[in-house]
Amino acid sequence: MLTVLFLGDIVGQPGRTAVITRLPDLKAKYALDFVIVNGENAAGGRGITGKITIDLLRAGVSVITSGDHIWDQKEILSFIDTEPRLLRPLNYPKGAPGSGSIILETAKGKIGVINVQARTFMQPILDNPFRSVEAAVSKMRSETPNIIVDAHGETTSEKIALGRFLDGKVSAVFGTHTHVQTADDQIFPGGTAFLCDAGMCGPVNSILGRAVDPILTRFISNLPSSFPVAGGEVRLRGAVVQIDETTGRATSITRVDEAVPHAYMASEPHIENSPSSEQT
Repeated sequence: MLTVLFLGDIVGQPGRTAVITRLPDLKAKYALDFVIVNGENAAGGRGITGKITIDLLRAGVSVITSGDHIWDQKEILSFIDTEPRLLRPLNYPKGAPGSGSIILETAKGKIGVINVQARTFMQPILDNPFRSVEAAVSKMRSETPNIIVDAHGETTSEKIALGRFLDGKVSAVFGTHTHVQTADDQIFPGGTAFLCDAGMCGPVNSILGRAVDPILTRFISNLPSSFPVAGGEVRLRGAVVQIDETTGRATSITRVDEAVPHAYMASEPHIENSPSSEQT
């Protein structure tokens, strides 16, 4: 079996520190062969930098996916073409920097990763994710049946639809973006594992990883506010999927909700300012 860990959106310094420090333990605990994380909120809660990308890869992450915040740190425009293991959504128009998919070798064979962004309530509105991912999967299956898809989207309906659309064509579809882990982990009839949202790696005493009071003020007053990354207890959330590497079919999926020992947690209070304002 090929054992893959997928971790949901990393939020700021607390999330990325937790992933980097806990990953060796998680690899041993789950006997992991491959690790995928969504890193689009790793830098101050918005975007990712080249340095953070390198730190995560050096810690043992195999591939970093992203979503609508991939370009929030402007340096990533020039960096992303230098690191193929950092993905942006597949369905950007032709000519966009970077790539939306990758195939890597493991000790148990090749594994492909695809990053696609949904369209409902999402900005920017990208090319049709169903058609884009269908073409990418068809091409990738000529090399390997072991394919993991990060479906980055706002609505449960669109992510479930993408999962059903890809059933039997890929090994697993993991939803990201909402930062709230869903309880619908399952294997569809065609052998594709599915989780509508993997959740987040970050501070749990928060609103989506951000400090509570500024977001409450924004909702109550409608006035602009910056949303610093919260502090306190940190948890890592995602899922582990086991795949028959000869067929690409998932045999099990287990949600992950890992505590981070106090020694690894950000001190309270933690303040990490976002480079730009207003994210809810």
